[in-house]
Amino acid sequence: MIFILVLLIAIWLTRHMYHVQIERHSELLRKAKSTYTKHKISHGKRGVIYDTNGNLLVGNIPIKEITADPSVLKNSKNPQKTAKELARYFKDKLNLSNKRALRIYKELLQPYRIDSKGNILYDKDGKPLPDRWMLIAREVDFMLACKMEKELKKRGINKAIIFTEHSKRIYPKGELLANVLGFTNVEKDKENGKSGIESRLNKSMASKISKGFYEKGARGIPLSYGFAKTESVRNGSNVYLTIDEPVQAIVEEEIDKLMEKWDARAAYVVMVEPRTGNIIAMAQRPTFNPNDRSTYTPDRYRNRLIEDTFEPGSTMKPIVISRALDNMIVTPSTLIDCENGYWQAFRLKDSHHHKMLSVADIIKVSSNIGTAKIALKMGKVGLYKTFWDFGFGQRTGIPLWNETKGLLPHYSKWYEIKITRACIGQGVNTSPMQLARAYCALANNGELPKLRLVDRIENPNTGKVRKIPFAPKKRLYKRKSTHKELIEMMKLVTQEGGTASNVAIDGYYIAGKTGTSQKFIKGSYSDTKFFATFVGFVPADNPRFVLLVTVDEPKKKHYGGTVAGPAFKSIAEKTLKYYNVEPDYLLAE
Repeated sequence: MIFILVLLIAIWLTRHMYHVQIERHSELLRKAKSTYTKHKISHGKRGVIYDTNGNLLVGNIPIKEITADPSVLKNSKNPQKTAKELARYFKDKLNLSNKRALRIYKELLQPYRIDSKGNILYDKDGKPLPDRWMLIAREVDFMLACKMEKELKKRGINKAIIFTEHSKRIYPKGELLANVLGFTNVEKDKENGKSGIESRLNKSMASKISKGFYEKGARGIPLSYGFAKTESVRNGSNVYLTIDEPVQAIVEEEIDKLMEKWDARAAYVVMVEPRTGNIIAMAQRPTFNPNDRSTYTPDRYRNRLIEDTFEPGSTMKPIVISRALDNMIVTPSTLIDCENGYWQAFRLKDSHHHKMLSVADIIKVSSNIGTAKIALKMGKVGLYKTFWDFGFGQRTGIPLWNETKGLLPHYSKWYEIKITRACIGQGVNTSPMQLARAYCALANNGELPKLRLVDRIENPNTGKVRKIPFAPKKRLYKRKSTHKELIEMMKLVTQEGGTASNVAIDGYYIAGKTGTSQKFIKGSYSDTKFFATFVGFVPADNPRFVLLVTVDEPKKKHYGGTVAGPAFKSIAEKTLKYYNVEPDYLLAE
């Protein structure tokens, strides 16, 4: 009898040991480890953004996130008293409203997870699921949070409160280049770019979260001989733009003056280095401050320079005439009958009454009739191909989302009157960036560059720098003399008798063109709403930059030379001085 009893006990013990050591091994090991192991999460830093010379445009500052574990508070001696004390403490330290403090108090006293209707959630065994996380404050000043952490520990009410170190995106220059840089949002404990470069290069700039696991002693100190496993922190890549911050500052200052002077609906400025395609500066109004979320409206933060389009008006004329020169359809001295200011056959007007004009004078005085007659000689296929070759109807390819192709209707839909309008910038829509790029080809001997906004990307973990390559340029001219002939004609625009003589800069020749285009609204051209543009390059014969200034719906006056011209002059003068560009000629004393 005793033998049978001992045998049964032995069988039971064997079965129990098998159940515990084999069947429940994973479960019990996991529970045991939770009592003597600890995990630590570290956040790498998101990559920062610099201008081409290493001036900081976007950076990070340390902050702390404060969360709570209500399930821990549940086991304290007096949960209600502790919750009330914590709510009052956070209200005073973080300057919270009474409503927010009351909500913190209630949530601290809810140790179980609940659904949207307030019902407690249960696990598969019917046990209430503990609530291990609630947010108290997301972005708390680092020094203040450290002080709070010490105070709570000293007062003995810190066990349910967790302080986690993070970093916050900071834009030290405020509105400067805001629409290009963009902004970020924190989603699921991770910072993600939502617009601009922040969004376009989000994958490169994003950091990697590091997790560490180690065995601890009774006091929570890591054991030197215990198990340890870590994943290294990886910081995001740093981005260097082609933007030159001092020039960008000049542009931003002048565009603000422009908006104030003309009370415009919007304004755009782009500056590009024509030989490389490097974008030196780009600004728009309205804009926003990425440090102030109250300014985050789609109308302000979207990048109008690549998303908006307008009819370019007379700024198209040098592009059309350059191709006519290159194909030897005309020469600079070819005379064109400009119908004394009104061409009855095509119902086309000029702002002044001229009879016979040379091609050079057609650009100088911006004759619509003269340009239209040249375009008709080119034919619809030739004119369409000219626009296409100069990049219209296509994206420029700069690394930003939502770039438009503009509008370039296919020549199969053109008829003669359409040719006479397209050549003077009507019925063709371009973005400011497309037009600036096209003028790079005019400035650079007929070679169309691919625009560059990002110069290089640096891996801070390895120190390796990846240079963004220059793409091959597209050659548009066949004749060597085309470029020189065109430049000499475009210089006349800012000289006496030209449409923008007020833009002339002492000591420098400017090759440029005015543009004044009526806005097409509800099926017809407006007589009161215009785009005013001046675009050109300086010095004309050896350009340091191409500069475009466009004003949308200026008040009082609307001609490109009058409205956009003075801003072009001011930006160009300051930029030439900054780059210490040698003058073309010396002024007489």
